[in-house]
Order: sequence, then structure tokens, then C-alpha cells
Amino acid sequence: MTAAKLLLVEDDPALAELLEYRFANEGYSVRVTADGDEALLLAAEDAPDLIILDWMIEGTSGIEVCRRLRRTKGTAHVPIIMLTAREGEDDKIRGLETGADDYLTKPFSPRELLARVAAVLRRIRPALAGESLVVGDLSLDPVAHRVTRRGQPLHLGPTEYRLLKFLMESPGRVFSRSQLLDGVWGTESEIELRTVDVHIRRLRQAIAIEGAKDPVRTVRSAGYSLEG
Repeated sequence: MTAAKLLLVEDDPALAELLEYRFANEGYSVRVTADGDEALLLAAEDAPDLIILDWMIEGTSGIEVCRRLRRTKGTAHVPIIMLTAREGEDDKIRGLETGADDYLTKPFSPRELLARVAAVLRRIRPALAGESLVVGDLSLDPVAHRVTRRGQPLHLGPTEYRLLKFLMESPGRVFSRSQLLDGVWGTESEIELRTVDVHIRRLRQAIAIEGAKDPVRTVRSAGYSLEG
């Protein structure tokens, strides 16, 4: 399996050097920048598997970098772990609402960051490697384009298949309608947000089998997630 590609955006030279060394020593391919604008360029040139993003950096702020990454088709669902010296709950919520997947407050243990990165990549690696995705009793084979539930083959339309795959790549994460629209249809799509609801309904019908609960959870005023 190829090495996971990390983009480390950190303007503290000593910390950046330490983290680059630790991750490289664990077999990761690491690119480092201290500048938010350069981070956006690097991510656009070659989308990483995961981004470690400091809040307070040179150029464009970390929170704005996070927002732009989430709005860009090529990086819309790249996991982002934010690093910050901000300890306030409001700041943490703001970071998560902007699109960060995790949040670590400085000072932190490099071992903890390594563990968090490994945990995120364990979740997304099957999709990166072309291996089957399994969430609860649902299984999706991205090579054969085959979906089963409790061993029963399911028949999904192309859009419902892409929607299910997108949700299965991040089980438990709540996606807004806008995020689903960008991730499944693309940022240049002119499809209306309410179309997402229509396809969610079709997806639910397609994966429903007798005696099994609906794994697609509606989060009021927030969006949808897939539960195991």
C-alpha cells in the first residue's frame, strides 16, 4: 500500500520540523508549508490524503483555508485536523463547523496527533486502496460497483451509488446539503439543494431491507450522516 500523503500547514519552524520528522519516520509522505496561500496551491496541485492545519498561519488564515478547501471539489472531503492555541469552546465549534474533522489544542503531544491521524486514515484507507467499504451491515465494492446489505445485493442508481459511497467514506460524520452537493455532484453543479433530499429518499428506499433499521440519519437543520 502506498504511503499516505500529508500536508502539514504550520508556521512554527521548530514544531513543523518535529512533526515532519515524526510523520516521515512513521512512513508518511509529508509536504510542509507555513503559508495559507501556498497550502491552497499545494492541495490543488496534488490533493493529500489528510491535512494538518494550524489556525494561526502566514497569509490566509487557517480557518479560511479550511473553508476554501471544503468549497473546492478536489479537496472537499479530504480530512482536516486543525491545530490551534485557542482553547475557547466557541473557537472549537467554529473550526468544526467550518469543516475540520478534528481539533487539537496546543501544546499537544506529537504521539496524540500521530494517533489521531492514524485513526482517520484507518477509516478512509479502504476507499483509497480500492478495497470494499463496510459500515454496519452495508458493504460497497468500489471496483465491482456492487452494494450488498446482509449479503443481499442492492440495486442503486448511479447518483444513489455515489451518494452512498461518499457517506460510507466518512461514517458518522454529518454532511450539510451543500457539502453533499459539492462532494457528489461537484461544485460546478447547478442542481438545487432540495435535490439532495430527493436522492437521500431514493437511497433510503434502495438500501431498505426487511428487519433492518434505516442507517441514514437526518440531523435537523444540519444535514445527513450514515450510521453503522
